Amino acid sequence: MKNKIVITVVGNDRTGIVANVSTKISELNMNIIDISQKILESNIFAMIMLVEADKNIDIQFLQNEFHKLEEKIGVKIFLQHEEIFRTMHRI
Repeated sequence: MKNKIVITVVGNDRTGIVANVSTKISELNMNIIDISQKILESNIFAMIMLVEADKNIDIQFLQNEFHKLEEKIGVKIFLQHEEIFRTMHRI
């Protein structure tokens, strides 16, 4: 059984955001299930990814890894378990 995690990335648009985030996901042995991205107001980059990770992976460890990437590429990256994301966004 795998954990599903929602990764949200927001920041100023620039080259390499998708490549850097995808590379980090691969390095952490996670699999991208779905991805959606949009450029808003001609310069604001927004991306939501649904990924699968091993059931025993520590979300705090993942958050620390993506925090390092935030600093490197100048965006904000948020991680949530899919179940928490769905519960928070249910109408």
